[in-house]
Amino acid sequence: MGNRFKITLLAGLLSVATSGVMAQESDVWQYEDVFNIEYAAAPQVSPDGELIIYERRAMDIMSDSTRTNLWQYNLSNNSHMPLLSGKAQYRMARFSPNGQQLAYLSNKEGDNQLYVRWLSNEQTARVTNVAEGVSNISWSPDGKWLAFSMFKPQATNSIFKDMPKKPKGANWAGTAKYIDQMSYRSDGRGFLKSGFRHIYVVPAEGGTPRQVSSGDFHHGGQITWRQDSKALFISGDRNKDWQDRPRESDIYQIDIESGETSNLTNRPGPDAAPVLSPNGKNIAYLRFDDKKLSSQNNDIYVMNLDGSKVTNLTASLDRPINSPKWDKKGRGLYFSYDDFGQKYLGYVSLKGKIKEKIAKLGGQSLGRPYTSGQFAVIDNDELVYTHANSERPADLAIVKKGKVRKITMLNEDLLAHKTTAKVKELTVKSSVDNRDIQAWYALPPNFDPSKKYPLILEIHGGPHTAYGPNFSTEVQLMAAKGYVVVWANPRGSTSYGEEFANLIHHNYPSQDYNDLMDVVDGMVAKPYVDNTNLFVTGGSGGGVLTAWIVGKTDRFKAAVVAKPVINWLSFALTADGYSYFTKYWMPGMPWDHVEHLWARSPLSLVGNVSTPTMLLTGEEDVRTPMSETEQYYQALQLRKVESAMVRIPKASHGIAARPSNLVQKVGNIVAWFEKYRTDAN
Repeated sequence: MGNRFKITLLAGLLSVATSGVMAQESDVWQYEDVFNIEYAAAPQVSPDGELIIYERRAMDIMSDSTRTNLWQYNLSNNSHMPLLSGKAQYRMARFSPNGQQLAYLSNKEGDNQLYVRWLSNEQTARVTNVAEGVSNISWSPDGKWLAFSMFKPQATNSIFKDMPKKPKGANWAGTAKYIDQMSYRSDGRGFLKSGFRHIYVVPAEGGTPRQVSSGDFHHGGQITWRQDSKALFISGDRNKDWQDRPRESDIYQIDIESGETSNLTNRPGPDAAPVLSPNGKNIAYLRFDDKKLSSQNNDIYVMNLDGSKVTNLTASLDRPINSPKWDKKGRGLYFSYDDFGQKYLGYVSLKGKIKEKIAKLGGQSLGRPYTSGQFAVIDNDELVYTHANSERPADLAIVKKGKVRKITMLNEDLLAHKTTAKVKELTVKSSVDNRDIQAWYALPPNFDPSKKYPLILEIHGGPHTAYGPNFSTEVQLMAAKGYVVVWANPRGSTSYGEEFANLIHHNYPSQDYNDLMDVVDGMVAKPYVDNTNLFVTGGSGGGVLTAWIVGKTDRFKAAVVAKPVINWLSFALTADGYSYFTKYWMPGMPWDHVEHLWARSPLSLVGNVSTPTMLLTGEEDVRTPMSETEQYYQALQLRKVESAMVRIPKASHGIAARPSNLVQKVGNIVAWFEKYRTDAN
């Protein structure tokens, strides 16, 4: 990890030349520490259950990105070592059925290609030589083939055919974009190229990839082979109106010789993530019946290979469920699910008996304290997973019959000598309907209960997501600057059941504001919270609520509204997911519901705002476009409210994708609060 050495060396040299005060500050989180974070992801287990290979992800200060290498842990001798590492990216490892080869993706030769490594002699073959990015690798059961998905470009259409020929050496502006598709841009990707994602197969020893899916439809996601290696199971939407069906998908079987495609499911609502049982007789998959609610939970279903005998295994668990994986004997499935702000491992038998809370997952949402986590099955009653810890990013741990053993410690060199913020839980009663509202708060390092501390309320996005007692770089950095930080799951949050999440269906923002104020009241009641130094921030859905809050109350000294929706009318027709938002978040088309949408737009309350407010958004954000931020900034300026606008460079909606932008985000938030903070001690 060369970049970590450079940063550590630099920090060491600086400490020699600085005062004792600076040395003391280095014992808590610093902004430069962001570039030294590592975390574990995507564990894979060899068929014999002896070897775990996982993605070790590290922040790269030179490329301002996340570098992904492959590491291995041997369960027979507990050895931990790199497998494929360096400046190149190595990711998406997949063991062959006999465990003797490993397929993976890498850009080590300049572009993203598929490789196979023979584990016995460490020889590697490049399997593909394609122009577009490969994804979703899957081995055939006989080990002879690899399937993957890849984007296939199409020629761009244009109705103008008479453009004069450009003279040699002329410097013209370029060719105009001609767009006639409903789905034409996506956050993080920008304007979409013309074409479709298709399924390909290639010999495992290398060769020419052959397209097996057909039609002007996208085919992606999880690929599962039939046991005889002659067909694939995928999910997608092969309906001619797919662009206007944002939540629809079915499960299909594709014959790899003929390309014949047949439906296994065909009903309203999404069917996705097919996984074949060990005996090859059943398919498990995720599904919900689409009621057009803004928050809907998946269940795990099982069916025969021909789509018959469909059974819901998890109807009794009203929680967001994901990542079903069969146990080794095919008697049931492990899965992840969110419950009261925490992601857990669960298990359901084929008879529908559910075992809950096998282990706590987390540590992969580096910016904010969202639920997260991944896992893999080692053997019956033994799993490897990303371990939850409120003070550390994800490490790997193994759980066997209820006993947990941590097998990596990726950040102890960075954090063992630092004092981190301790996280505690708070539950308050909603003043609206007496429901329990769950929250957590972080105390500053070296916390002194006799002192008074300023408070930051940090609000999650979504709005249908969940915070929890999870690691958060942003929370740790804020607490290190001397703030108590509180975050909560107001109504609308997931992990408490569909009814709680849909209390804000077509009614957002609303009483979620009251829930958040109740949480602030609960914190202000603590003797060490300074009620004259209250601050508020949030991103995306949290940005909506932050702007709503300052339009409702002046109790906060300053606010930072990050990547918000300010005006639901303009958002509906400028965001990338407009087909989804108008169908699920709104009662109908925006021009038919102007009063409804305006009444829930923070811009409608701007006449009440007196709180100094900063706006902060990525310049390439098309999920909550910059035009939303600019509307609010200009309105605040016209009203002479103290305000500022921060535009984060090369950032889409996920600002924290680049470590430097994560630093700029939290740094600007804290700097704005520092501008208005007063010392109460």
